[in-house]
Amino acid sequence: MKKIILTIIIFFNFLYSAQVEELNWPRGESFLTFLDKYSISQKLYFDLEKEDQELCSEITADNRYYLYTDDDGKLNQVLIPISDDIQIHVYKDNKNEYKFETLPINYTEYTELIAIEITESVSQDIANATGDVTLAAMLKSVFSQGVNFRKMKKGDFIALEYSQKVYLGRPFGMPDLKAAMVEIAGTPFFRFKNSKDDKYYDEKGTGFSKSYFFQIPINYTRISSQFTNKRWHPVLKRFRAHLGTDFAAPVGRTIYAAADGRIEFSGEKGGYGKTTIINHNNGYKTLYAHQSNWAKGISQGKTVKKGELIGYVGTSGLSSGPHLHLGLYKNGTAVDPLSVITKPNVDGLDGKERASFLANTKIIQKKFEDQINSKNRTIPTKLDRTTDRSDVNIL
Repeated sequence: MKKIILTIIIFFNFLYSAQVEELNWPRGESFLTFLDKYSISQKLYFDLEKEDQELCSEITADNRYYLYTDDDGKLNQVLIPISDDIQIHVYKDNKNEYKFETLPINYTEYTELIAIEITESVSQDIANATGDVTLAAMLKSVFSQGVNFRKMKKGDFIALEYSQKVYLGRPFGMPDLKAAMVEIAGTPFFRFKNSKDDKYYDEKGTGFSKSYFFQIPINYTRISSQFTNKRWHPVLKRFRAHLGTDFAAPVGRTIYAAADGRIEFSGEKGGYGKTTIINHNNGYKTLYAHQSNWAKGISQGKTVKKGELIGYVGTSGLSSGPHLHLGLYKNGTAVDPLSVITKPNVDGLDGKERASFLANTKIIQKKFEDQINSKNRTIPTKLDRTTDRSDVNIL
């Protein structure tokens, strides 16, 4: 473990002393075509274990990655983040041979409580103050019920408490909006996130988040591999990750949509083989991999209902046996499918939980009030966010 940490430190020291390109992963590019581009043998990929091959299929268009090439244009090393916690590292060793490994992402995280006076518009003023357009989208999503932003006027206020991960000086992943206030004609409206159910409530404990219901999309034999963001393998002496849940089942077993949505992708996807991705229009997407075939009529753009047949179990792509690999993504970040699908439906706050939650909201309300009335308001940390997620939805 200490050796790996030392390697990471040496690597980043090297990066900062070298000229590194920060790039967006091109649309249509796969890990294999990337290797071809830099004249690296595809054997590097095909010699990987199944889980690592699957991770290469998690690379998506417009992901930011970090590239260092030699003076002759040959790849020296590259870092490709594939989740909030793990990244792919391809590098040349001291024998001039290319190696593959996965490393944890050593991000930092900060939490801020800020107040912003409206001078132009909610979106523009938040962007001007923080450099982050996603916060405005989140704010409007949280207040989609009960608040008319068109009635906001110059001189009104918004207040936010949020956390943001930072990696190599840029925002990493989505902000986590913990609390928010918007003032309209002198009247404040509040939303507070309850960490136990990830839902938003007002200062009276009234819930304003929708409940989304997913179902396990297959009648499976057993769970052959659990979701892991990152883990240290004590035998292999390296980090591993598996960004989905594998349900073992015989070839041909039917696969159903886990929830209503629209088919965003239907085709071959690297090590995942025959794959379907459904956008559920609520910030969530599901991925169904290693299918033997798709159901009749399943194609990109088609609308499907929860429980509708979408495909059949197989071993397409790089698979050690017949199973369904189910991935679940919230606002582009891989999350444990079972943590959402099997989560019991809890509406509202009860008993001691309600009392504790409401007591905490009063503390935050006071902080918002103090920040608005302060002559020296907190200046938001302004990072250079160069991409925008148009499908932000946190309810």
